[in-house]
Formats: sequence, C-alpha cells, structure tokens
Amino acid sequence: MAAVTSPEASQQARVYFQTPPGSTEEAETPVRKQGRVTVKYDRKELRKRLNLEEWIIDQLTDLYDCEEEAIPELEIDVDELLDMEDDVDRAARVKELLVDCYKPTEEFVAELLNRIRGMQKLSTPQKK
Repeated sequence: MAAVTSPEASQQARVYFQTPPGSTEEAETPVRKQGRVTVKYDRKELRKRLNLEEWIIDQLTDLYDCEEEAIPELEIDVDELLDMEDDVDRAARVKELLVDCYKPTEEFVAELLNRIRGMQKLSTPQKK
C-alpha cells in the first residue's frame, strides 16, 4: 500500500494503489477471454494451418534455392485448393503456380496434397 506522506498532504486523504486491507470490496478474478479468431475457428485447425504454411515456405526456399525473401511472388491458397473437386485439379493449380521453378515439383505437390487432405477451410467458421 502506498500513501502520500508529505507534511502538506497529511490533512488530505491517502492515495491507495491497491485495495486497502479490510476493504469490503472483493478482488475480482480476471477472466481470460478467448480471442475472436480462436472463438470463430478451432485452435487446432489454426495450428495445422500455421504448420502447413511454415512447411510450404521451407519447401519453396529449397525448390527455388533462395532465402524466403527472394522467393518469387506466388500465393498457394489452401482454401482455394480445398474448394476444388479433386486432387488432379489441385495438382494442376499448384504446378501452374510453380511454372517458374526449375527444379522438379512433383514430390512437393504430392506432399502438399497429402497434407491438406482432411483440412477445413478457414473462410467459413465451424458451428459449435
């Protein structure tokens, strides 16, 4: 407990930084609220998506033989891939995005399709 103790302030009320002992006010227990994103989407799905995006970046740096900052501007939209009818269409779309890559991309495409299998789109939240 901190109080103002100067001679001029001795006539004034004390200033408390904490609830004084014996106060009738009960300390409120802080309630942790979930962030909007984790309420709207399943935390596990978000973690899977983040892991997938990190894996994609690692693979692209290997495929293009460069640092992350030097990867050609391309966007592999997982939600777009999940909207497609089948793996043939998905593979064609990813290969289309990687047209500038001089290394073989078949292994990357196959592993990407394997990793997104069973994932859910994040653009439409789950109903609980």
